[in-house]
Amino acid sequence: MSQSFNNILSWCRRYISVTFIIVMAFILIVLFFNDNSILKSIEYNRQITELKREIKANQDTLDYYKALNHSLDTDPETMERIVREQYHMQRENEDVYIIE
Repeated sequence: MSQSFNNILSWCRRYISVTFIIVMAFILIVLFFNDNSILKSIEYNRQITELKREIKANQDTLDYYKALNHSLDTDPETMERIVREQYHMQRENEDVYIIE
C-alpha cells in the first residue's frame, strides 16, 4: 500500500506544480465564481429570450390597438359596431337582446 501511495505522490510531484494549481484555480474562479460566470451568462441569455418574447407579444397588442384606433377615427361603422358590442348601446326605438 505504501508503494502505491508513493507512486501517486511521485506522479503528483512530477505533473502537478504550484503554477498549474494556481492557473487551474484562476480558471475555476473566472468560469464559475465570477460576476460574468458561465452559469450567470446562461441565466442572462434565458432572461433575454423571455423578454424578447414578451416584447413581441406586447408589440402585437400595440399594433392591434393602433389599427383599431385608426379605424375608429376614420370609419363611423366601426365606431358604431364597437360601441354597440362593448357598451350595449342602442338606437332609439330599438330592442337589444344579450345572450350569453
